[in-house]
Amino acid sequence: MPVGSITRGTTNTNRLRRVDRWIAEQPELRRAADPLVVDLGFGASGVTAFELAARLRRARPDVRVLGLEIDPTRVRTADAQLADVRAGRTPFADDLPVAFGLGGFEVPVPDGRAPAVIRAFNVLRQYDEAEVADAWARMTGRLAPGGLLVEGTCDEVGRVASWAGVTDAGARTFTISLRLTGLDVPSVVAERLPKALIHRNVPGERVHELLAALDRGWRVHAPLSVYGPSQRWIAVVRELREAGWPVHDGVRRWRLGEVTLDWDAVAPG
Repeated sequence: MPVGSITRGTTNTNRLRRVDRWIAEQPELRRAADPLVVDLGFGASGVTAFELAARLRRARPDVRVLGLEIDPTRVRTADAQLADVRAGRTPFADDLPVAFGLGGFEVPVPDGRAPAVIRAFNVLRQYDEAEVADAWARMTGRLAPGGLLVEGTCDEVGRVASWAGVTDAGARTFTISLRLTGLDVPSVVAERLPKALIHRNVPGERVHELLAALDRGWRVHAPLSVYGPSQRWIAVVRELREAGWPVHDGVRRWRLGEVTLDWDAVAPG
């Protein structure tokens, strides 16, 4: 039997574009001997798996995406949508490298293949924080050597998102990605933190300190808004790095409204 509980299944076109864009840059995908990517808990529609494949094949033309759901009805719906893709009745290429199957945290993959990447988004929100470690362990245990689990949450339209990058050795990175146009404060992401962090946004916890630092920087660099919100955000993230936070990447990714840090910088105390 599939391991896990049925989610609400909420999904929308382009909802996961931010995390897809990030996955496409990761060495775990780009250097994988077998670039199999699992979309775990794709929801009531297969569209997120189609979009994931379309985006990732630009980085790895030989990528394969397997969408897994614990609800058989959702798998049948996705298979029907895939038939439309194959028949050329959708905007997606008819040779899109996607398949669907029944499964949960045990991540069943045909032919004993091990995925290079598992994307599990908006899956753990309904679980207790105490259940996260076991879910992570189950999923990372199915990865290929050197593989990556990307587990996180976003809002319904994909403008506010955050996620953890997890390996079989534990969580490695934490990423926040925001639509900068019209952004009030970066701490809006507090409602969309991964389950491992969402209850930790309280004084004394590292993630609370991070969000407070981002909000302070956003206010301080408000005058840069005349040059656009990206320049304001870049200044915020640069200041964060200069203050000693273990910030990854550089301006090319920061201008997307993104910041990635070592997980240890936000890990629960």
